[in-house]
Amino acid sequence: MRIRPVAVVVPPQPTRAPSDVLVALRDSASVGLGFVPLGLAFGALCVHSGLDWWWAGLSAALAFGGSFEFLLIGLVVAAAPLASIALAAFMVNVRHVFYALSFPLHRISGRLGRTYSTFALCDEAYALASGEQARSWSGRRILRVQFLLHLYWAGSATAGALLGSLIPAGVTGLDFALTALFTVLALDAVHDLRGDLPTPLLALLSALAARLLVPGQMLPAAFALFTAGLLIRHLTRSGKPSHA
Repeated sequence: MRIRPVAVVVPPQPTRAPSDVLVALRDSASVGLGFVPLGLAFGALCVHSGLDWWWAGLSAALAFGGSFEFLLIGLVVAAAPLASIALAAFMVNVRHVFYALSFPLHRISGRLGRTYSTFALCDEAYALASGEQARSWSGRRILRVQFLLHLYWAGSATAGALLGSLIPAGVTGLDFALTALFTVLALDAVHDLRGDLPTPLLALLSALAARLLVPGQMLPAAFALFTAGLLIRHLTRSGKPSHA
């Protein structure tokens, strides 16, 4: 009598879903790692400007506005009036008002969660949470991504301040790190416009006009001209009849 082999069917083992923290780490890693060299440069610049090392970490944790924080170093060192600092903060960060119009804040539950999400809203968090791939993200996932980006920035700024003493005093260009970053981002944005150049051209013309007309107040003047140009363009386009 011949014995036939019996096939043993092993049920598939359920795959374990990654934890929420690992998912948030994966979501924020690409942008967060980009924060590290910028934060290190910011922390080192703080120390080389004569500020105490803890100032970098405190500013990164409480202000959390990369471009404004670089500007704030010069304002603090120059003992600028609070009114000038407040005006500079408003002009640099006013774009966040427009971010909030399309940021998925409605998915976040609780007053505390919405408050922190509003505070931690930065360019990179907006880009991650408002993209096509993030339409299914929960409020907790968005909050975790924002918190990790905040942690990347504050941690790298503190590390840069602690290591800043190791950088020779003759080294220059640390204050250009943010300018270099936004130059790269601007080039990528122009590349993605696919032939539609009015917006970057309008920004360039606004900056040149502000530089020629009011060189002492170039930043607020450029922002004002650019905003006025965008409003005029919007009103002009909205007034044109649409063709079927």
